[in-house]
Amino acid sequence: MIDELVELLKKEQAGDDQKKEYCETEFDTSDDKKKELEGIIADTETSIEETKDTIETLAAEIEALDDTIKALDKSVAEATEQRKEESEEYTSFMAGNTAAKELLGMVKNRLQKFYNPKLYKPPAAAAAFVQVQAHTQLKVEETSFAQYKKAEESAGILQMIDEMAAELEKEMTVAEAEEKDAQADYETMMSDSAAKRGADSKSMEDKVAAKADAEAALEGSETTKASTEKELAATKAYIMSLHADCDFLLQYYDQRKEARASEIDAMGKAKAVLNGADYSLMQTRHSSKVVKFLAHA
Repeated sequence: MIDELVELLKKEQAGDDQKKEYCETEFDTSDDKKKELEGIIADTETSIEETKDTIETLAAEIEALDDTIKALDKSVAEATEQRKEESEEYTSFMAGNTAAKELLGMVKNRLQKFYNPKLYKPPAAAAAFVQVQAHTQLKVEETSFAQYKKAEESAGILQMIDEMAAELEKEMTVAEAEEKDAQADYETMMSDSAAKRGADSKSMEDKVAAKADAEAALEGSETTKASTEKELAATKAYIMSLHADCDFLLQYYDQRKEARASEIDAMGKAKAVLNGADYSLMQTRHSSKVVKFLAHA
C-alpha cells in the first residue's frame, strides 16, 4: 500500500510538472500574441489617422485645383471675348481709314483735274464718281476754283490732302502693329493657359486617384483594426481562462512539490519502520500531517 501511495504521489507530481509547463508556455505564447495584437492595433490606428489627414489634404488640393481650372477657363473666355471685340474694332477702324484714304485720293484726283490736268485720272465708271459725290458732298464740278489760280495755293491744298492721307496711313500702320501684338499676346496666353490647364487637369486626376487609393487603404485599415480587436478580445478571454485554470497550481506548485517530496520521504521511512527500522513517533505524526495537506489541496 505504501508503494502504491508513493507511485500515486509521483504521478500527481508528474501531472503538476506537465501542467505547469503547459500553463507557463500558454501564458508566454498568449502574452506575446496579446502584445503583438496590441501593437498591430496601435500601428493601425496611427495609419488610420495619417490616412484621414492625407484624404483631407488631397480633398483640399483637388478643390483648389478645380477652382484654379474654373478661374482659368473664365479668364480664357473673357480674353477670347475681348480679343474678338478688339479684332472687330480693328477691322472696322481699318475699313474706315481705307475708305477715307480712297476718298482723299478721289478728292485729290478731282483737284488735279483743275490744277494739273495731266495728272488727272478719269474715274473707272460714272457710278464711282456718283458715290464719291455722295460721300464728300464736294460737288467739285459746281465749285468755283477762281480762288486757287495760283500754283502755291494748289500745292497747299494737295499737300494738306497728302498729309491727311499720310496721317491715316500712319494710324493704320500703328493699328496693324498693335493688332499683331495683341493677337500674338492672345495666342501666347492661349498656349500658356492650355499648358497650365493640361498640367492642372493631370495633377487633379492624379490626386483624385490618390484619394481613391487612400480611401481604399483607410477602409482596409479599419477592417484590419476591427478584426484584430476581436482577436485581441478572444486572446484576453483565453488568458483569463488560463488564470482560472493555472493560477492555483502556479501559486502553490513549490509547496505542493515539497509536500509530496516530504510525504514520499515519510512513506519511505514508514516502510522502513514496518520493516523493523527504528524511527521516532514524531516523524510518523509529521507524515500524517503531510497526507492531510495533500488531500485538502
